[in-house]
Amino acid sequence: MAGVRVENLTKTFDRVTAVKNVSFEVKNEEFFVLVGPNGCGKTTILRLIAGLINPDSGNIYIKDRLVNDVKPAERGVSMVFQGYALWPHMKVFDEKAYSNLSFGLRIQKYLTERIKGVVGKVADQVGIERKLFSRKPDQLSAGEKQKVAVGRAITIPPKVFLMDEPLSNLDPPSRLHVMSEIKRIHDEMKTTTIYVTQNLVEAMAMANRIAVMKEGTIQQVGTPEQVCSHPANDFVADFIKYHDYLYYLHGRRTKLTNKKLTSSA
Repeated sequence: MAGVRVENLTKTFDRVTAVKNVSFEVKNEEFFVLVGPNGCGKTTILRLIAGLINPDSGNIYIKDRLVNDVKPAERGVSMVFQGYALWPHMKVFDEKAYSNLSFGLRIQKYLTERIKGVVGKVADQVGIERKLFSRKPDQLSAGEKQKVAVGRAITIPPKVFLMDEPLSNLDPPSRLHVMSEIKRIHDEMKTTTIYVTQNLVEAMAMANRIAVMKEGTIQQVGTPEQVCSHPANDFVADFIKYHDYLYYLHGRRTKLTNKKLTSSA
């Protein structure tokens, strides 16, 4: 069973077609990355899957269920936004009131003791220190905000986890740490994950498979090794060359500038 399947998806804003007849399938429990330059349609696809915007044409399936007309809250999807989208007036966690980590749980009518248990487990998973619970977002660092955003998204385990450039606002040391934590959480939860980035190194380090995008279309889908070794066209080959080195979480490095990249039309 596929985790997510999109068929012939198209979305136009005014006179600009952001997504052009896109089709792909994400396997159940797969970590799938959409990668490409700014403005290529990556985030639009995430928003379509989440139900935040409606497609002009095409179909979206989650766990083989057609969800085109299903409300966002009923799709079983959680999304982490590039700008975090935390509630600015709420604490990280408050046992007695709505807070960033407990908001979804309270909406679902969870009892207080269960909320405390779930939030405590999530905080440990994501690495949120208890001393941060009483703080509001403007009292957190970028890395701390990102952890809270991820934690909020997994308090109620989703069918599909959508992540839009979650590391773009972090400094390099924090980026490496949070990247590792996101992959670890995915492996533990075994949730289908679709992750958006313009950073090919990031994509190669985290993905089971990647889709390289250009101007609203998908140029190639494959494992990092397949895309690296056999780019489908000149655009993919040039995109790989532009990112001088690929770093993998297990420590391997492949210097692409020393590789012969063969392109096919």
